[in-house]
Parts: sequence; C-alpha cells; structure tokens
Amino acid sequence: MVSITELLTDPAINAYILRLIGEEGIELLRRFPEEGEHSDEELAEKTGVNLNTVRHTLYTLYEKRLAEYRRLKNTETGWLTYLWHLRLDRLHDVIEEEIRDVLEHLDARLTYEEKNDFYMCKDCGVIYTFTDAASWNFECPNCEKMLEHFDNELIATALRRRVDRIKESLGSA
Repeated sequence: MVSITELLTDPAINAYILRLIGEEGIELLRRFPEEGEHSDEELAEKTGVNLNTVRHTLYTLYEKRLAEYRRLKNTETGWLTYLWHLRLDRLHDVIEEEIRDVLEHLDARLTYEEKNDFYMCKDCGVIYTFTDAASWNFECPNCEKMLEHFDNELIATALRRRVDRIKESLGSA
C-alpha cells in the first residue's frame, strides 16, 4: 500500500484530501499508525490531534469508504469502542467516482443548454427558457420589461470543453 506521504506528493490528491478533511485531518493522516486498529481516543493521544478533529476526520473518511471501523462492546459497562483503520488504497476509485458524478451533472447541464432557447431581462438579469418567456408574453414577470433573446453559446461551448477534458482524463473520450 502507498503511504500517505507518497499520496500527498500528488498535487491533485493533496488538494482533494485537503478539501475533504482540512489541514488538521491531513496531519492526523500523516501521524496515523501504519499497522493495526486504533480507537479515536488512542489516535488523539498518539498523534497529538484534537479528539473532535480525529472523530470528524474519521467519520468523513468513513463516508467516503476511506476508513473502516470494527465495533467492540464492553460486556461489563456496555460501552462501545470503535477501532479504526484507513483504507487509502480505495482513494483513486473514490476520486474517479466523484469525477464521474461531476461529469454526469455537467452532461445534463450541457443537454439542458443545447435543448433550450433562452430569454433574459436586461434590468433584472434573470434568464428564462423560451417556454417560460412565452407564457409571460416575453415580459419579465418581475419588472414587466420586454425580455430579449439570450445567446448561451459561450456557456454551451465552455461546458462542452469541460466535459471533453474530463472524458479525456478518464480515458473515455
């Protein structure tokens, strides 16, 4: 498995993890013991990272399937202890999945931009689809000024470029 230090040398991965868990979370990852499972209290003590930050970081990583836990119940007290370990081997798959989600949203937006004709109120700055504009007789429902045709080709072109670049980076262009 690749170490966290090696992963963080990649600027894209570093930026992703920083956005996900922040500087303190990255510090926890850097100090996280390589072997075994550890409770959140133990991790806070061993790493010197605040317990709340440890818990927040672990739960955030868990939501992304980058950390897992095993739950133990103390038979005498009934207390639960969560023993955590990292699954950073899944990091590339998680990032790819998020990129594919973004691609899906951008594709949907591009389709919307390509299939609609738009009208804009120059005073209010609000843009309406042809269907909405026609239902208001091409008058702004806010200020009652005439709506003007809005050319969205720049938006569509930018979306097309972004979609193509993402597809290319995923190897599906």
